[in-house]
Amino acid sequence: MSLTKAGKTQIIEGNRTHGSDTGSPEVQVALLSERINYLTEHLKAHDKDHHSRRGLLMLVGQRRRLLDYLKGKNAQRYRVLIDKLGLRK
Repeated sequence: MSLTKAGKTQIIEGNRTHGSDTGSPEVQVALLSERINYLTEHLKAHDKDHHSRRGLLMLVGQRRRLLDYLKGKNAQRYRVLIDKLGLRK
């Protein structure tokens, strides 16, 4: 797995909305994005790893659903998050 405990803590601290926040959509999307980036690099080197490719597609779908939820609830938070993570070109 690509995320160590320290790396995960750093991502959570960088994206939380309040002091004890670990499960807000912003935090979840940031953690998913990190895993997606890791798997994308992994699949560049291991192009026949179809099991990991399926997992990557599932993570992308989950991130998409979380982003759609956040966009529906609070469009300002959505825009700030995608700018921060660089998800849209």
